[in-house]
Amino acid sequence: MNRVDYLRISLIDRCNFRCQYCMPEGTELDYILKQNLLTNEELLTLIKEVFIPVGFTRFRLTGGEPLLRPHIVELVAAISALPETKDLSMTSNGFLLASLAQSLYDAGLRRINISLDSLNPDRFNSIIGNRGRSQWQNVWNGIQEAYRVGFDPLKLNVVVIPGVNDSEILDLAALTIEKQWHVRFIEFMPIGNNELFTGQGWIPSEELRQQIRSCWGLTESQVCGAGPADIFKIPGAKGTLGFISQMSECFCDKCNRMRLSADGWLRPCLLNETGQLDLKTALREGVSMTTLREQLKELLTVKSEINFKQRYSGTATGNYSRTMSQIGG
Repeated sequence: MNRVDYLRISLIDRCNFRCQYCMPEGTELDYILKQNLLTNEELLTLIKEVFIPVGFTRFRLTGGEPLLRPHIVELVAAISALPETKDLSMTSNGFLLASLAQSLYDAGLRRINISLDSLNPDRFNSIIGNRGRSQWQNVWNGIQEAYRVGFDPLKLNVVVIPGVNDSEILDLAALTIEKQWHVRFIEFMPIGNNELFTGQGWIPSEELRQQIRSCWGLTESQVCGAGPADIFKIPGAKGTLGFISQMSECFCDKCNRMRLSADGWLRPCLLNETGQLDLKTALREGVSMTTLREQLKELLTVKSEINFKQRYSGTATGNYSRTMSQIGG
């Protein structure tokens, strides 16, 4: 097993979008009550006293939508100021980013991933579940402001849904030619909206690469980050193209991360919650940091071998019904 030093931290389970691959129409979620969320102080205690001593040095802030979290800039500043923090990044839908990009950058955030599933405002509006005014321009403004401020790498995440946005692959890839943007195509997963997944299926990354290769050519490349994407670039382009192929080219054996939910549950795997730890309750009941560190070390030894394909094919055991916004992305 790879060294696990990367913690994805969900700050909030709420989101101002209802993306169809995460929260299908009609889904009603029981959101975590405010008093059950980890406070900033509790979160920082866990990072400093539990995770860093065990070897975690890379942190990604997620949600729901992390920019909905009160005092997000102050939390970013506190984590980035820790001398052991080697990398701090964030995943956002970008809706609130235009007004916060400069403050987040000044606080120490340097890398950000922004969801951009379509360049067509009407299609984007449909994907995010907004039947009113289109929010595409807000997200586009957030991307432009993040680029102006200096986030590098600035990554744009695209969940590819057959029959929905797969016709835009070349247009999205072309964003990397003139700007140092990094577009990442993510295979559609059976999480959050199983009905849509069953009906639409997924497109293997190699098919997407072949489309791009046929148009411009494609060469292997690299970009800063601790994620699982295979990186390529269009010859002469300023940015790169990443392919996250959890369905067709499962990378579970190379996983280097764990996930901390907004209410303090530490989970070893996106799809398997075996051995999960309730760190919030332990912290509030006064369990010693030494004990929590030992429990974390034990959990690291049993990280799941269950992978996306096993879950999709039905060979994995256990019940799993949470949406991506509840997991933390």
